[in-house]
Amino acid sequence: MSVHADSLDLGYLAAPDGGGPGVVVVHDVWGLSAHYRHIARRLADEGFVALAVDLYKELGGATIQDPGKWMRNLPDVDVLAVNESAAQYLQLHSGVGARGVAVVGFCMGGMYALLAGASIRGIAAVAPFYGILSYSHGLLYDPAGLDPRKKPREPLDAALDVKCPLFGFFGAEDPYVPLTDIRELERRLKGPSREIRVYEGAGHAFMNDTRPEMFRPEAAADAWTRLVAFLHQHCGSDRG
Repeated sequence: MSVHADSLDLGYLAAPDGGGPGVVVVHDVWGLSAHYRHIARRLADEGFVALAVDLYKELGGATIQDPGKWMRNLPDVDVLAVNESAAQYLQLHSGVGARGVAVVGFCMGGMYALLAGASIRGIAAVAPFYGILSYSHGLLYDPAGLDPRKKPREPLDAALDVKCPLFGFFGAEDPYVPLTDIRELERRLKGPSREIRVYEGAGHAFMNDTRPEMFRPEAAADAWTRLVAFLHQHCGSDRG
């Protein structure tokens, strides 16, 4: 399959010549790195029109020294607006046609994938990878409280409004996403086409092969196979 890739104002687009379902890829707190461009190309190889969105495009050269503080001050509504623009771009893309558009995100992007499923209309499916789930502890906890204009509701609460199919991928040893949060997410997402996969021996960023200390090849390979099948099933693919 031939794949072509282009840089856009919204980010980085990779698409097979024959087109396919759309996938918005949402990066982690560190931005649109080569890793997420590679994820987009891998998805294109699997038959998807993938747009790795650049959440920081309007911020210029963002310098992040404290990722927790950065995420706490990032307005959810602004990030979701970028994701919605990316989804709309794919919905209008000739290669996508009448097929569905999904949102896949990693770490901070996983959090925003879940929030997108709860707030953006027309999303066919969401797949959060080790997304932050709670604002009451961990990286996003602030003893002084978060600004409700920037963080109106935590992902665990928003999960109740997710209407589309969801497949979440987590590591059992993730210091940023405790197993109690993952089990609570499972409880709130009960229903058809909802699945959570937890990998023993894996922690945060287990999909990221550019971080050898975090990368877990077996978990990553299994998660990729399941992700591709999930997206083809729920996005109207010819392969589904």
